[in-house]
Amino acid sequence: MPIDQTEAIVLRTSPLGELDKLVVLFSREKGLIRGVAKGARKFGNRFCSSLEPMSLVRVIFYEKEQRELVTISNCDLVESFFEMQKEPRTAFLMAYFVELIEEFFPIRAREDLLFRLLLSVLRQLKQGGEGGPLAAYFEAWFLRLNGFLPSFSACRKCRKPLRGGWLGPRKDGAFCDECAEVKKEEVPPETAAFLAWVGKNPPPRAGSQAFSAGELGRIRRVLQSIIIYHMEKEPRSLQFLKENHNG
Repeated sequence: MPIDQTEAIVLRTSPLGELDKLVVLFSREKGLIRGVAKGARKFGNRFCSSLEPMSLVRVIFYEKEQRELVTISNCDLVESFFEMQKEPRTAFLMAYFVELIEEFFPIRAREDLLFRLLLSVLRQLKQGGEGGPLAAYFEAWFLRLNGFLPSFSACRKCRKPLRGGWLGPRKDGAFCDECAEVKKEEVPPETAAFLAWVGKNPPPRAGSQAFSAGELGRIRRVLQSIIIYHMEKEPRSLQFLKENHNG
């Protein structure tokens, strides 16, 4: 049985049997990994607190051929994000990130850029960054990395410069007032500027927002509409954010 190791973020865990845990990891080199941590629910087990969700860990595992689940033999904590999850909105936002990653990315597909995106956003949240701007930043980059983020700088039909407009039915761009056949989802004028800013800057720090809360809210509605279209359903975690915390 080949032994491997990688740096990873623990996305979530769940009980498995009486003593074990099922663990979903998102790694720098290996992408999504699902595995079993044997004895992880026993008192005084060797994993201690390293399997808390959203922990950055160094994990050692081995796998058998034709089996999706690996066996996790050791896990060392590198950085913890546990304390900030005591704030409910932050915990719900993390659940949203996890759901998107699990829905869109296959097992064992290397995703170094997405790993770095998630880790950088988590670190800004840990340092007191605001959830709304960081969520918008994550959503924009998430769509870009998946190849789903259109340009909003010109009308899809007439190609005239666009400032705002209307989101197309296929969520692949915006149309001007003259060309839009359906005027259902408005694209705010600041969308293109926001996406350009995201492409040139790291995740926003606390107190350094380049866009107002109102602007970000309108932009996020467009980004979330694109996510829902390609996911073919609304993420459950996003529904909960909207219903309980205006997410």
